[in-house]
Amino acid sequence: MDGLCCSPMNQFAAMTIQILNEEQVRKLLPMAECIDVMAEAMKAASGGDVVQPIRTVLPVDDAGGHLFVMPAASRSLGCYGAKLISLTPANAAKGLPAIRGSYLLFESETGAAVALIDASSLTAIRTAAASGLAARLLARSDAATCGILGTGVQARTHVDAMKAVRPVREVRIWGRDAGKAKRLAQELSSSTGLRVTAHPDPSEVAACDLICSVTGATQPILKGDWVRPGAHVNLVGAHTLTQREADTELVRRSLVFVDLLEAAKREAGDVMIPVQEGSVPADHIRGEIGKVAASALTGRTSPDQVTLYKSVGIAAQDLYAARHVFNKARTIG
Repeated sequence: MDGLCCSPMNQFAAMTIQILNEEQVRKLLPMAECIDVMAEAMKAASGGDVVQPIRTVLPVDDAGGHLFVMPAASRSLGCYGAKLISLTPANAAKGLPAIRGSYLLFESETGAAVALIDASSLTAIRTAAASGLAARLLARSDAATCGILGTGVQARTHVDAMKAVRPVREVRIWGRDAGKAKRLAQELSSSTGLRVTAHPDPSEVAACDLICSVTGATQPILKGDWVRPGAHVNLVGAHTLTQREADTELVRRSLVFVDLLEAAKREAGDVMIPVQEGSVPADHIRGEIGKVAASALTGRTSPDQVTLYKSVGIAAQDLYAARHVFNKARTIG
């Protein structure tokens, strides 16, 4: 990670707060760069360098609207901050983003707020970058096909993340809305130069070397019987104990890694439902991806193993990404 991310922030304490919009965040946080930032964030999280309480989730209406608050602090970075995100599912039908919000970054020495950063783009990139890190650490080096379950923002960013870490040549997409899947396939085919196709059958999409499930499903849409030996799976969409995208069989036959054990036990229904069923033991989770990144934990040990990264998203990821974006903005003026 860029050495600037660890430089003191007090030199900026007297400055006017920097405001960074979606377009600026996307320019300042390219995917390959963010994957390296996530490696540092996950190592810091697993090493105890980041203070990050479990996210606060506040229901705001009867239509699935929620407010999420995710604070974090790091002594080594010399900063702290909080992400405030609104989730409005009804926006999808209006052609509006379902997720909106801001990240407020403070420097530690004086408590001055130094940046207000668009959180929608920050979240979109850092979430996929964490999956990219997991794929870099766990997937076979020759993984060339990528299956995407979902058609939203995370579908797009996960394609970027997978092709940043593996020699992806083909992408297959499935979504509940076949029209959206087809349009996304056409868009990605044009923008990436890869062979991208839409499929009505999710089992065809699951028959890939890399599988990313980024849906709003509450019940399994990905079955373990569809997944081939040697595949790597990123489960991203579900983030409560009552929701899951994958069935019990996939979890049972996989080497399972998470972003943070404490968060997974409170929010990862994909893994905890099989544990509660008694289908897998309580210690089925191998450990945190940050420990694999720090070489303190072994990942894949054979080409036939199925590896699985369950993401719920943690505040350390936002803090490190926000700090990196702020540093680059200051550097280039």
